[in-house]
Amino acid sequence: MGGRRLVAVLGVSAVLLAGCEDGTAHDGDNPQPVSPTWQELTLPAPPGPPGRLILRDMVACAGRWYLVGGVADATRATRPAAWTSGDGTSWTSLPIAADSFYGKQNVLYSVGCRDGVAAVVGAKVGGAHGYPRVSTWRQRGDGTLVEVAASFETYGGPKAVNVSRLAGGPAGWLIVGNRSSGAAAWVSPDAADFVLVEAAPELASDTRGVSWAFDAVAGPGGWLAVGGVLPRGRIDRDPAAWTSADGRSWRRTTLPGTSDYEELQRVVMAGDTAVAVGLRGRAFGTWRQAPGADWAAAGGFGALGAGGVPSVSSLVASGGWLLAAVSDGARHSVWASSDLGGSWHEVVPATQLPAGADRDVSLLAVGERWWLVADDGTRSGFWWAPAAPAPG
Repeated sequence: MGGRRLVAVLGVSAVLLAGCEDGTAHDGDNPQPVSPTWQELTLPAPPGPPGRLILRDMVACAGRWYLVGGVADATRATRPAAWTSGDGTSWTSLPIAADSFYGKQNVLYSVGCRDGVAAVVGAKVGGAHGYPRVSTWRQRGDGTLVEVAASFETYGGPKAVNVSRLAGGPAGWLIVGNRSSGAAAWVSPDAADFVLVEAAPELASDTRGVSWAFDAVAGPGGWLAVGGVLPRGRIDRDPAAWTSADGRSWRRTTLPGTSDYEELQRVVMAGDTAVAVGLRGRAFGTWRQAPGADWAAAGGFGALGAGGVPSVSSLVASGGWLLAAVSDGARHSVWASSDLGGSWHEVVPATQLPAGADRDVSLLAVGERWWLVADDGTRSGFWWAPAAPAPG
């Protein structure tokens, strides 16, 4: 019951935030948009009955690209699907070995990469209470994604809230999410067995406030996770970050906050600088941490709409660019920064990007190329483009 109450409180806070008056936070004088030359890519149909592709997340490392999601048939039944590429242009479908009842219905929504090998998190809403039934997936040597067996309470149970994002790194694999005790993590050296870390000092909620984790990345010396803390007696979060060498013991840093609602929703390493993007009052904001320095607020962009729940759906870095996909509650938009988030330019997308249920946008950047996945609830599209020249 505690987890459900926490979800309800946080959901109400997000809706109230989204329902306020519109606001804008741009740095500079209305910068010119970035206009990539998008080229559509065609994915091979996965094995099994035909259906609509559901595309959710992308990653690349060590010369391998991965794209994950699912397939929905004419009856709206779903099954997991994934693709891989050696060049980002020609793609092949990955074999899927699902074991459980809900695993066979998973839509894969978060993919990590380590040494050219993928691990994935997927889910399917079901059961008496209609909660997401979460599975993790590891990749065998032959490329097959295999569902990992886990006890129900590893990701679910009475203390469950959500399972958010997966990352790979030198220390292995890390998933971040939230339990009724606050921010939580799941760790594994090989993606074959994840161990839940909940109620951990510094990571979980405590007398300083209720913690919430959104995303994580492999950083110098271990892991970096980001999110926010709701101080006791207040209704607005302050941004927060956590560091850990092993994913089990954590150290919290609460960033300087204001009376506005602020939280870090996505994080990426841009070289040796950590950059996070999240909500900042009535707009989206950037925070960054250079080596040996404290976190500092950087540029803001966009504006929140009058309905829906605002969010940052993707953040990537490559070739001197940051790319962020955000939703203002009504539509998604894509933004680019060539100065580590100090200023932002809106990117002209390949298609319209409505927001809402079953609608998503994901980005990937490798070298001097960008990729865009957009799902409008009826069709998923997949494009790539040469990186735009930096604004002069």
